[in-house]
Amino acid sequence: MHQYPDALSVVRALSPEEPVILNRPHAAARAARFFAEKFPGKSLYAVKANPSPDLLKVLWGAGVTHYDVASIAEVRLVRSVLPEAVLCFMHPVKSKGAIAEAYKVHGVRVFSLDSHEELAKIVEATDGATDLSLCVRLRVSSEFSELSLAAKFGIDLADAAPLLQATRQVADALGVCFHVGSQAMTPFAYVTAIERVRAAIVDAAVTVDIIDVGGGFPSIYPGMEPPPLEDYFGAIDRAAESLPVSYSSELWCEPGRALCAEYSSLVVKVEKGRGEELYINDGAYGALYDAAHVGWRFPVRCLTEGRSDVLTAFSFYGPTCDDADFMEGPFQLPADIQAGDYIEVGMLGAYGAAMKTAFNGFGQAEAIEVSDEPMASQYTGERQDPRAKDNVVSLR
Repeated sequence: MHQYPDALSVVRALSPEEPVILNRPHAAARAARFFAEKFPGKSLYAVKANPSPDLLKVLWGAGVTHYDVASIAEVRLVRSVLPEAVLCFMHPVKSKGAIAEAYKVHGVRVFSLDSHEELAKIVEATDGATDLSLCVRLRVSSEFSELSLAAKFGIDLADAAPLLQATRQVADALGVCFHVGSQAMTPFAYVTAIERVRAAIVDAAVTVDIIDVGGGFPSIYPGMEPPPLEDYFGAIDRAAESLPVSYSSELWCEPGRALCAEYSSLVVKVEKGRGEELYINDGAYGALYDAAHVGWRFPVRCLTEGRSDVLTAFSFYGPTCDDADFMEGPFQLPADIQAGDYIEVGMLGAYGAAMKTAFNGFGQAEAIEVSDEPMASQYTGERQDPRAKDNVVSLR
């Protein structure tokens, strides 16, 4: 794959008519090394965030050996790309066929569950296997995160003890896992969740081998500047050390966004301007799904030289014939931006290219490597702690 220095050089060389995905393998590798070296336990890449085979190879090469897979398709994909990887099937609701294939064909030994029904299903599908690591997913609050994951999965604390006890009886290794929600904006999210884990373990009176704090580790976006990731790791380590099973348990996490957000950006072309609305050639049914459906703001910059330094807040319309193909933003761009100009949209490595569809005949996007830095980074060591200006550091 030919590598360009940056987005501007891509536009100059290609004048692309279709969106272009710009990949930065060095950024993903740096993020992976950061987690592998600094998280006080084992890091599992959450494949759903970006299942690109090229990215999987980058992460593997940078030290990520375990992968959180959430479907049998992801199991097959990762096993085909990384034959030696450890696969952990962390979706709490699976079909018997998916469990059986994962266990018998692909060597999966780690499964998540949040009900007695799922436990029975796993035991039956694996023919009563005695080499299983089973993680009971506990429901915890998502109040500190930008996107909640508290509604769909997880057993309530009041009901957890019998399930933990039943799982302990059939599991070679027993784990407790949770997810605080996507883009957790304070380390306190994990502290409160681990306190709930403590209560569940004490109530069940079981020995636990794995404490899995899930994902939720944040990246940097406009209006969302989280504390440094070292703060999260430190808070998790201290909270886990205070658990009654700290002497016997291993600490896990499942970063998705944090490992791949900086991997990709997107170059789009402005097809039309209408006041403070820009019609671009990617949108709600493409890599900008989150910008449309959850109001996510991404960093943007105009790639056309000579435009004004005065910025205006724009919204975007995507290329389809659907009114829902709308991204409110605001996206700060030169006031005199016009049709034919190009825009780079940053931090789209997570849930960007992975969400693209071919609706209405759109969805084409060439992938090109670039060597410059992403628009924002948790890993370069250059950014200041956003709380440094405060006299008091808040937990929230």
